[in-house]
Amino acid sequence: MQKLQNIAIFNLFLQYKTASKMKKEERQKAILEYLSKEHRVSSVELSEYLSVSEDTIRRDLKELSDQGLLKAVRGGAVAPSPIPLHYRKREKHDIENKKIIAQKAISYLKDGQVVFIDGGTTSLALVASFPYDLKLTVITNSFPIASLVEDLPNIDLIFAGGKMCKTSFATSSIETIDFFRNFRADIFILGICSIHHERGITGILYDDSVLKKNMIKNSNFVIALSSIEKVETAESYFVCPIKDIDVLVTNVSPEDEILKPYKNTGLTIL
Repeated sequence: MQKLQNIAIFNLFLQYKTASKMKKEERQKAILEYLSKEHRVSSVELSEYLSVSEDTIRRDLKELSDQGLLKAVRGGAVAPSPIPLHYRKREKHDIENKKIIAQKAISYLKDGQVVFIDGGTTSLALVASFPYDLKLTVITNSFPIASLVEDLPNIDLIFAGGKMCKTSFATSSIETIDFFRNFRADIFILGICSIHHERGITGILYDDSVLKKNMIKNSNFVIALSSIEKVETAESYFVCPIKDIDVLVTNVSPEDEILKPYKNTGLTIL
């Protein structure tokens, strides 16, 4: 990880550094402001630059993690996803960038494919961009996506039942997981909550994360959709390592510096 040599970052920490007399609130604010810029923070770095013990830093990180302000990991912390949890808020969030992602991803869809689509709002933007004459079989657990597909005459819809999660407007119970085991998809359109080059793809909701894991297992090709603000963030529930996805589609250039660790793994990025 890049050390605190960047002048702007270094000056940020100097604003709060008052050696051993620094108040906990100031110290934690410094941690969060650094994390917002660098996406990952090391306990060793913070111990040195804030002139406190690593034990103090670890306690700070745990408190901040318990508040949902960061995700504590071994040796430090990573930023959580900045995306709202509830569907109604997510559907109005970052609309233009979702359209950019959808236009990049649409080229992978061809007539005759069987496609898994999960409950992400970026996945919904992709479905909204489907050509009217596209011929697919769509298998989804998302009520909003099912509603959109209903108006497309050449798309066969198979809906995964089970208990609906009111946070996501999608089914994600054990019945839903069992349902997807009966199919093998050509492509899985995977909506991402968080993606990190070391911690992989993670989610906020346990049942949804387990479901995504099973959809990946039963797909031949996985296209992950992620706005750049979700990149280098992490949440509590593991979905899969980076190697399990085939394409990462974002709203920025594939040459963006933050995407370099992903390109180094051989992942295709659009």
